[in-house]
Amino acid sequence: MSDPIDRLLDAAESGKSIIRNRNILHFTYIPDTILHRNSEQEQVTQSLIPILKQSHPSNLLVYGKPGTGKTLVVKKIISKIQERVEKSNFPIRLVYSNSKEETTLYGLLVSIGRQLGLKKEELPTTGLAISEVFKRILEKIDQNELNVIFVIDEIDYLAQLVTKTGKDILYQLTRANERLKNSSLTLVGISNDLTFKEKLDPRVISSLGEEEIVFTNYNVDQLKKILEERINEAFMQGSVEEPALNLCAALAGGEHGDARRAIDLIRVAGELAERQQSDTVTEAHVREASQKIEENKEEASLKSYPLHEKLVILAIMKANGSSTGEIYTSYKNLCKVVGRDGLTQRRITQMLSEIELSGIINGRLVHQGIHGRTKKYRLTISTEMVKKTFKDDLTLQDVV
Repeated sequence: MSDPIDRLLDAAESGKSIIRNRNILHFTYIPDTILHRNSEQEQVTQSLIPILKQSHPSNLLVYGKPGTGKTLVVKKIISKIQERVEKSNFPIRLVYSNSKEETTLYGLLVSIGRQLGLKKEELPTTGLAISEVFKRILEKIDQNELNVIFVIDEIDYLAQLVTKTGKDILYQLTRANERLKNSSLTLVGISNDLTFKEKLDPRVISSLGEEEIVFTNYNVDQLKKILEERINEAFMQGSVEEPALNLCAALAGGEHGDARRAIDLIRVAGELAERQQSDTVTEAHVREASQKIEENKEEASLKSYPLHEKLVILAIMKANGSSTGEIYTSYKNLCKVVGRDGLTQRRITQMLSEIELSGIINGRLVHQGIHGRTKKYRLTISTEMVKKTFKDDLTLQDVV
């Protein structure tokens, strides 16, 4: 029997691979042609065209479910504008940031500042008030007489950061032009949440969404065409079976028409096929890939939670199907075990709503007759998944 390590290394050395270019299957890849998004590309371009005419574009909000091509389209248009800007004397700067990738509002603003050329001594990574950070960013823009377009991806997460810190940075961003004397600032927000604006301060709404573009979901046929294009570029010819392609499109089409999900599925399925030394990607590989992606997503989500949110999840696990009050009692007991002060019941109730949005828990209103209504929560994932993910957290070892 051959050694499994030698077998895999021999296969790698022999060059047997069905994926010839993995970069094309990564979510950051921008294809030359973005299929089924001509209208949206035209709308975003028309919205930003004034800056090429040395005018100030309106603020723009781009909405759509995950995987509908929002970021792809905006990034492509920005790169095309940037190419033309470099040939012009009009001082334009395009800045891109993703709110979800920054854990704090301070970190997000520092990321923006660095792209504008603010050095560490001008803008330290900690220690300043949010208002001071924003003031220094505006001063830099004005000093260099820049016409800036801020693209903030997943801007709904910025709204959450604003809520947590109590800093009204969105309002300041939308009113920044009143403080700029020699420059201009245009905000392009990209959001997965179609109800995003409804949650904002009315003062922000009036100036934030001057123009809005909604990206609709892809249907199964559109997803199939997108996958075919990626497969032709990324895989060896004939290495993806037609039923596997159809299943990828169908699975992603059933989840809000998510193209990113479809591309992830075919990539992971291809990697599984390679590991199994298969010459083709089959339906079985796609089904295995789907299960693997789901498990990885849940695990990554659980690991990302701060300590108290992990304790709340454990409290739900121990009191599965219980009311907010019962979960809070369980949470307080867990705090004693790990030696931490518990948060207020009001804050834990807020946390439950926030965690519910991730899909890890599910809450339902239950009528209790004369006692009114209560909300009961239960896990939507296995307790084994929770234990497996939290067991490496030293603080939680005694609890788990």
